[in-house]
Amino acid sequence: MELKTKVHAEDGKQELTIEREFDLPVSLVFKAHTEPDLIEQWMGNKVLKFEAKNHGGWIYEIKNPDGIVVFRANGVLHDFVENERFTRTFEMENTGFAVQLEFFEFQKVSESKSKLKMHIIYKSVEQRDQVLKMPFIQGINMAHTKMEQLLKDKD
Repeated sequence: MELKTKVHAEDGKQELTIEREFDLPVSLVFKAHTEPDLIEQWMGNKVLKFEAKNHGGWIYEIKNPDGIVVFRANGVLHDFVENERFTRTFEMENTGFAVQLEFFEFQKVSESKSKLKMHIIYKSVEQRDQVLKMPFIQGINMAHTKMEQLLKDKD
């Protein structure tokens, strides 16, 4: 099965791009990335903090059934323009990965279609390649598909 979310990673570069078209208005795709209740539903993270503004902070967390934190990430939002774009830092705690920089662009294709473009810059080629060895591509595809279905049901 072809993956709808496309990840482009050139050899020898410390960056990658992610693109996906959604059968959803751009405003809904933007909300799915900036409203804590929606983020929790499609990403499966608990949103401990999300300040949807320039220089706003965010913290996501996942705990196992025993209440032990198994994932925690945080960062700061920049260049926040509703329904258009934002930039964020992304730091996964307790992993050894350096902070990465992520640029999100939300584009209107039509009244009922939109496109998300993400450009992620890692500290090194090695860090980017480590991320790509994980089930990253399959995971982001599954999450985007879940988000699209969730929002279609609410639309």
